[in-house]
Amino acid sequence: MRPTFGSRAAGTYLYRAVDSRGQTIDFLLSAKRNAAAAKRFFRKALGQPHTVNPRTITVDKNPAYPCAVAAMKKDGELWRRSKLRQVKYLNNIVEQDHRRVKRLIRPGLGFASFRTARRTLAGCEVMAMMRKGQVRKIGGCDMRAQVIFVADLFQIAA
Repeated sequence: MRPTFGSRAAGTYLYRAVDSRGQTIDFLLSAKRNAAAAKRFFRKALGQPHTVNPRTITVDKNPAYPCAVAAMKKDGELWRRSKLRQVKYLNNIVEQDHRRVKRLIRPGLGFASFRTARRTLAGCEVMAMMRKGQVRKIGGCDMRAQVIFVADLFQIAA
């Protein structure tokens, strides 16, 4: 998980959880990068039906993460044996996953508002998950099925 995006209106941070296979678990766009935001994101990611309590959580060196993890362990929301690893370069799976989104957003020089950033990034994340094959009955390499799915979703001609 690592915040990445700034906007012209206000600083925004994109938290992303990716499992060891590179599959996106969840994401959250936040206006702040503090312990409360980190805890909110951990709760959201762990609340997904396909998510289990992790043995190891690898994050960057943001000091908010240990506070959030300790509070969640104390409240029983996180497995007490979960290990937090704060190593600068071990979260490369997340960083590599960010590259595509950064490349799409950078030419636009950020976002005009938090609302615009949230909606745009949600669309980018959904399309990335589809490309990875995380949508039921649609393969990651089946471009035709992806196009038909999006066309049906928005009720447009394919």
